[in-house]
Amino acid sequence: MLKRSPSLPLIVMLTIAFQLGIASRASAHHVVIMASATCADSAAVINYTASSWATGLEGTNPTVQIKFNGIVVDTGAFGPVTFSFSGTQPAPPGSSVIVEAVAAGTWGDGFAGGQSAAVTVTLPTDCVEDGTGRFTGGGNQVEVADAKVTRGLTIHCDLLLSNNLEVNWGGNHFHMLEHLSTIACTDSPDIDQNPPKAPLDTLIGIGTGRYNNVDGFTISFTLVDAGEPGTSDQMAIRIFETANPANVVLDIPLTFLTGGNLQAHFDQPHGNNGNK
Repeated sequence: MLKRSPSLPLIVMLTIAFQLGIASRASAHHVVIMASATCADSAAVINYTASSWATGLEGTNPTVQIKFNGIVVDTGAFGPVTFSFSGTQPAPPGSSVIVEAVAAGTWGDGFAGGQSAAVTVTLPTDCVEDGTGRFTGGGNQVEVADAKVTRGLTIHCDLLLSNNLEVNWGGNHFHMLEHLSTIACTDSPDIDQNPPKAPLDTLIGIGTGRYNNVDGFTISFTLVDAGEPGTSDQMAIRIFETANPANVVLDIPLTFLTGGNLQAHFDQPHGNNGNK
C-alpha cells in the first residue's frame, strides 16, 4: 500500500501510484533476443532466439518479427508453452548485423505490442566468399506442389549479380527483382549433386518483388540439387507481404519437385576444370 506523505497532495500520490502500476505492467511485456553468427559451409548464417520475460498469459504474443538491419526475415509467435521461438537465416553482407525482435502483435492479456530488443552480431571472417556457385532450373518448368517456377531460373551465390525467378500458381504470379537481399550457399556431405561438378548443393535466398503486379512482397526460398535426373531435387517457397509478414500468399515447405530439374554449377566466370 502506498503511504501518503504529509508533504504531498493526494492527487499527486494517486498519479504516482498509477504510473508505477503502468510501468510494472509494461515491464511484463519485455522482449529478449539472443543471436550468434556461424559459418554454414560456404556462407555466414545467424542463429537467433526471441523470447518474452513473462511466462503467463501476458507473455504470449501471436506475431513476433525478426529483423536483420531493419528488414523482416522471419516471423513467429510466443506461445503459451515456451514463450519463445528460434530460427536461422542467411546473414546479409557486411561485417556485423543488427538482429532485432519486435512484438508486433497484441499481447495475450490485451496489452498493446510494439516492444523490441536488438543485439549487434559480428559476422565470421573465415567463411567462403560469395560468388562460388549458381543454380539453374531445367525442363519444361520447375514444378513443386501447386506452383510452377519459370523456365530459365538462374540464381547466383552473389548479391551483386542479377537473378531470374518467377513463380506462378492458381492464376497468381510473383516476379522477384534481380538482386537478392540475403543468400547462403552450402555443400552437404550427405547430398550428391553430381553431375556436373559444383561447389554447392543447397541455396537459400531472400528477395523482394511484385505479387500480381503489386510491389512490396518478399520471397524466401530453398533450392536443393540432389543429382540426376532431378526427381530427388527439392524446393521450398514462401511469399509474403513485406510490411505484414503474417499475410502469406504462398507457403510451400521443402518438397520434392514434381517436374523439371534443379542444377548446381560453378558460377561464371568461376569455371573450375571446365565445369560450368
